[in-house]
Amino acid sequence: MLLRLVPEFELRRDVLPWLAERGCAAALDTSENSSALYVVNVERNGKIIYTWKGNQRNTHIGLYDLQTKQNEHLYMFEKNLNIISCSINNERTLLAVSFCQYTEEERAAQLLQSVSKYLTLLIEIHPINNVRVLKAVDSCVRVQFLYPVEGRNASRESRLLLVSEDKYIEQFDIHVVAEEEHKVVIQKSGQLPRAKVADDLVWAQWDMMEQRLFYIVPKESKSTLRCVQFYPEENFNSILESHLDIAVNDTQLKLVNFGYDYCQDQDVASKSLKNLQVFTSKAGGLCVCCSLVSDIPHEIIYSIYFLHKGYNKTFTVSLERAESHQLKEVAFMNLDYYVAAYLPGQFLHLLNIQHPDMLCYSLFLTGEDARIDTLQNCSIRCPWVSAALDCSAGSLYHVSISDSALLQLLHKSKQDCERLAALHCALLYFQHTEDLEMQIIRWISENLSTCHSFDPIQEFIIAFLYCRLCPETENLDKLLPYTSLHDWIGAVPGVRCATDIISLPVLEFQNSKGFWEKLNSNLESVKYAEPHLHYHSKVLRREWHSLSEEREERRTTAYLRNIFENAKKVLSHLDTWDSGARLVPLFEEEDYQQQLLMGLLNLVHRIMKEVWRRYQLHSCIFCFDERGSAAEFAVFHIMSRILEAANGMCMPLPPGFHTLHLGLGVRCLPLHTLLHYIDSGILQLTETCVRKLLKDLDDTEQNEKLKFSIVMRLPEALGQKVRQYWNHPINANFIARKYVKLLLEKLGNRQCSRPVPERLSFPVEFLPLNYLTNMLAEIENQGVHPYEKQDHVNARFVEETALKHTMTLLGLKYS
Repeated sequence: MLLRLVPEFELRRDVLPWLAERGCAAALDTSENSSALYVVNVERNGKIIYTWKGNQRNTHIGLYDLQTKQNEHLYMFEKNLNIISCSINNERTLLAVSFCQYTEEERAAQLLQSVSKYLTLLIEIHPINNVRVLKAVDSCVRVQFLYPVEGRNASRESRLLLVSEDKYIEQFDIHVVAEEEHKVVIQKSGQLPRAKVADDLVWAQWDMMEQRLFYIVPKESKSTLRCVQFYPEENFNSILESHLDIAVNDTQLKLVNFGYDYCQDQDVASKSLKNLQVFTSKAGGLCVCCSLVSDIPHEIIYSIYFLHKGYNKTFTVSLERAESHQLKEVAFMNLDYYVAAYLPGQFLHLLNIQHPDMLCYSLFLTGEDARIDTLQNCSIRCPWVSAALDCSAGSLYHVSISDSALLQLLHKSKQDCERLAALHCALLYFQHTEDLEMQIIRWISENLSTCHSFDPIQEFIIAFLYCRLCPETENLDKLLPYTSLHDWIGAVPGVRCATDIISLPVLEFQNSKGFWEKLNSNLESVKYAEPHLHYHSKVLRREWHSLSEEREERRTTAYLRNIFENAKKVLSHLDTWDSGARLVPLFEEEDYQQQLLMGLLNLVHRIMKEVWRRYQLHSCIFCFDERGSAAEFAVFHIMSRILEAANGMCMPLPPGFHTLHLGLGVRCLPLHTLLHYIDSGILQLTETCVRKLLKDLDDTEQNEKLKFSIVMRLPEALGQKVRQYWNHPINANFIARKYVKLLLEKLGNRQCSRPVPERLSFPVEFLPLNYLTNMLAEIENQGVHPYEKQDHVNARFVEETALKHTMTLLGLKYS
């Protein structure tokens, strides 16, 4: 099971034993149809309010504290009542209760036409004292106290919201005073001050953690979502308005997070809208989730309005098997980075709030992976982020994604869309730990060849940078890429998706911090930045090419000097990668292009380190007289994919990467394949590796062919450095020819006076060779020497090499 639910509160576990100690036998009836004990509200400070029936059928209200794990009896009515709503203020001095006094049948039987059906009371409970009637009406009323910011001292003022079934919301201001013996009573005896908050609404949701009220007002064929923000020291302000293409034609008001009326919610069934909830995220995401009614049997439709992105996605799922009695209402849970759409027994859809543009970053699961044993119905509410309240069972859970289950899913998935979604979740949702990174790298190394539509190495590197850099710089997440993909043309099996552009919300606030500031930044980004200001690797590619051209005027600029200085700082810390013997033999060498474009070296080194450890390679594998093992070949393949990924992103690699890659290539590849990799640029000839190869390998026929093929492909500057390490006639002949060519190209046909150079110890009577050596000696005397660092390469060296080569061709022995 992908979602992990940890029970924070359960009526059976946390309340029933306490009631049993008090001798409340009636409340212990836990049959399915019993409503004797149920949760009526969850407050911001973690206080859970519940009600139960006593032995004399009187009605009790109790409170459970999530922090102290203690129960407390709050109040008792000496009659059998149906508690609809209940709330307690932050100071725990006032209790607001709304209940139904009788059923319609009781009203008809007793001819109570003049008595109101619903009663809303305000009760002083510190200690239990006066009771004030706030509402006596025939329409249902919900109550909710506002809560100040955490840590504020006790206040003498409380504010209470009343939500009426007649589609209006008002706020009561309640002032209390302390009398003798710490008694707290309501100050004014007359009517309490009140203010209208909203009216003509058909749906409302309370955000208890942030003290926000979302509500919907119908408008012709569409609806308008509005939000009222309540402040600790001020009043309240309407701060958001957004037009939604949702037709809400219900005559009955729908409420979310305003308590839970067990009896009423069993009967309410929306005709057009089964479930609608608003979710926010810490990063400024704002989503409207709704489960829609489908006229087609065995078909589920739900929509997610990504208001912070400006579009809506409607998903249609065809159920393979569904009984007529099974639920068709989708439940939603807020996991901050994801919204979970859940249909018990059918599917679990994790929808990415942060990056909802491509479906491949949302995870759709069915079967065993989607099963949640503890949630088998849709009476689920989300009182705060990563919390789920199962209203029918009276259980509150902390909800999170199981990292172990996600890694198992990653290993067993066969579809690219599912793998990519799981990999994205593992990289961006969880906090990076060494163990998690090791497991992801291991999976990547095992599945490089099976991922066809994306590069897992690029995904790993980009996601790592995204997580590392975004928290350090504000709004950087709107510019940095979070994926290597630019689009996704595939589909998620079993799901049809339609995307519609919607109008952006209108915000009205001044100097607001926190969520509203982040939401406004997201909206501004949609208006002005996306997608043309997003980073793209082609920008860096242009810079890469300009630096690679090695133009002298470019290298003298202050811009380039700054890059070089920053690179030197990074290089100075490379020795701290591993203390003692290095696990991966990345040779330190001078590679100026890499020095100029540093930044990701440590990340690639960690990938290599895990790969090296997994295949149990030794740190000293540079013995070219043996062929590579299967493990070495696997590592060579992984390094080739790392190189491919880095080139695709214009990303620098650690110094020594190419040396190690070439060394493994020499050990693992046949000669023709090795040369093909070199010619195509996959393997790069480095001084360290070529020098070691020329020095360590003996001159067998096969090794001569390898050395000569390598020497012939060396760049001019590198060739001058390393050819001297191969003491072989072929190499000497090559050096001599090159030396002669360079001298003649520099001076052309300049006339010379032919002085007699220093000759060999034995006479040579070969006039063409005598003429050539005399001319070369004259050029050297004029101060021209192409191989200044190789003093032994001169006219005498050319003469001796030519003689050796000629006598070898004639089959004569040279002495």
